[in-house]
Amino acid sequence: MLTRIAVVGGLTLSVLFGAPLARAQDPSPLLPLVDAAAQRLQTAEPVAANKFRTGGSIEDPRREQQVIDATTAEAAGRHIDPAYVGQVFRDQIDATVAVEYGLFSQWKLDPATAPASAPDLASSRSAIDALNRTMVNEIADRWPALHSPSCPADLASAVDGVLTARGLDSLYRRALDHATRSYCR
Repeated sequence: MLTRIAVVGGLTLSVLFGAPLARAQDPSPLLPLVDAAAQRLQTAEPVAANKFRTGGSIEDPRREQQVIDATTAEAAGRHIDPAYVGQVFRDQIDATVAVEYGLFSQWKLDPATAPASAPDLASSRSAIDALNRTMVNEIADRWPALHSPSCPADLASAVDGVLTARGLDSLYRRALDHATRSYCR
């Protein structure tokens, strides 16, 4: 597995290339998109930690709409269907919110696991914005694969590969399934 490390907005992100899959086959063409979606889900932890420590609300409809507006505008600029991209990001946001609720629940039930400090929300948002751009670019680059008959199998392979490579738990597994549910058309 090849990994590229990048620091975006103070958060260290890694992008997987050629992640090992359970079967001996070519990596899914959707692997980079699904990995970006998983990384975006993982930003839920520092965001939730900030909100938990500062008493902020998990849901932020204004910020969510800003993300939808920005990604659909970017989609239009890339000449791909803004409504499709809007739905993909609605699912991504809903999955991220669900992860934040899951983390809050864990921290309330077991205060010893709660974060001791509140990371800066601005750096998390910078990382999220960068991942959003990556995802829109991946959607544009993978448009034929996302609309092909092999998309469901490619998506399942990519999700399995990313889950395994990143060692994501059941909360993130369910969130990644939700975040990617509108990919195949």
